[in-house]
Amino acid sequence: RMTNKGSPARAYDFLLKFLLVGDSDVGKGEILASLQDGASESPYGYNMGIDYKTTTILLDGRRVKLQLWDTSGQGRFCTIFRSYSRGAQGVILVYDITNRWSFDGIDRWIKEIDEHAPGVPKILVGNRLHLAYKRQVTTEQAQVYAERLGITFFEVSPLCNFNITESFTELARIVLMRHGMERLWKPNKVLSLQDLCCRAIVSCTPVHLVDKLPLPVALKSHLKSFSMANGLNARMMHGRSYSLTTSHSSNKRTSLKKTKIIRPPQSPSQSCTRNSCKIS
Repeated sequence: RMTNKGSPARAYDFLLKFLLVGDSDVGKGEILASLQDGASESPYGYNMGIDYKTTTILLDGRRVKLQLWDTSGQGRFCTIFRSYSRGAQGVILVYDITNRWSFDGIDRWIKEIDEHAPGVPKILVGNRLHLAYKRQVTTEQAQVYAERLGITFFEVSPLCNFNITESFTELARIVLMRHGMERLWKPNKVLSLQDLCCRAIVSCTPVHLVDKLPLPVALKSHLKSFSMANGLNARMMHGRSYSLTTSHSSNKRTSLKKTKIIRPPQSPSQSCTRNSCKIS
């Protein structure tokens, strides 16, 4: 299960279990060895046929600890894979771009995953990009294959530390969004244009006057919900008065404001040299 460890004593906010699967000698161990942080010993005390590594990534201001399990690609470890696949939140399908057979074997691993861990989010990773001059699987072929499966595709290089953390981060984002965890870091996201416009409108318009705005009904409803959710209508514009009127009444009010009331003086000014003054 996905674990939320949000207490201050913990060094992470979420704990996720990922599996690295693929044929033998595709470089899964190289990917784990390229990670500098975390522990490499299994928390269960034994890891025969299984390599283990932990790493902590930063995802939108949240610390996500990943438990990475490298299941051996040899057939005699299939039973171990079946046992370790339980409770996994994500799967990383690894193949070697210099080995066409490892890419063709991804179908077999997908069948194993669908049988023992159905519905788990997956990403496709082409390893050993630094050996691109010996490439047997083109980027376009892998991209088309990933699009057909509906999964994200990365080409990585542990030697150059290229796209390793990025691929883990993307899979963690997919897993957390699938479980509805994006609401926990929503305040850190950049507001959309619609939210910015709604904020600007409700900041100067009381909620009871939203219905009088010349806007579609659906947008008015969104404005009311936005105003209530953000508490922007709590202050009723202290020291101000707002009203929505037609253009005719607005022009009339403007003209009244510009009109000055001039009252004739009660007695002629002492400094006035003329005998009579006309006030127009």
